[in-house]
Amino acid sequence: MIVVYAAGCIKIDHFEKTSKIPSREWYYDNKPQFSFDVSDTSLSYNIYITLRHTDGYKYNNIWLRLGSKFPGDSTRFQNIDLVLASDAKGWEGTGLNDIYEVRKLISRGSVAFARPGEYTFSVEQIMRENPLQNVLNVGIRIEKAGMQP
Repeated sequence: MIVVYAAGCIKIDHFEKTSKIPSREWYYDNKPQFSFDVSDTSLSYNIYITLRHTDGYKYNNIWLRLGSKFPGDSTRFQNIDLVLASDAKGWEGTGLNDIYEVRKLISRGSVAFARPGEYTFSVEQIMRENPLQNVLNVGIRIEKAGMQP
């Protein structure tokens, strides 16, 4: 309990939220959304995708479609090829038993949010397999530039 209390007193300069993938089966129509408010437009941020999967995941990568909606703007989309493993090194990220978690920077350098207000990101899988098996969670992490992930 002391650790929780001590951690609660520290100001954290990031947003992180994940969404559970039901039954470890990520269907095309499951497009988790993550919203957060920006009030200080003078800061710069790094944007990450977080993903948890089992070692039963069949691929070395995952193709994602990231939607970004900024205040007063329409949603813009970009496709991201997220590398999860290599033949030489195996799974990237951290692992515990048969579960692996990766956090990948997807912004090219730090990003300044130009307007205060609500920002929303959506993430969908665009692999050829539907449902995509052995994915546990997907999420977004936005952190102040210069922090250690």
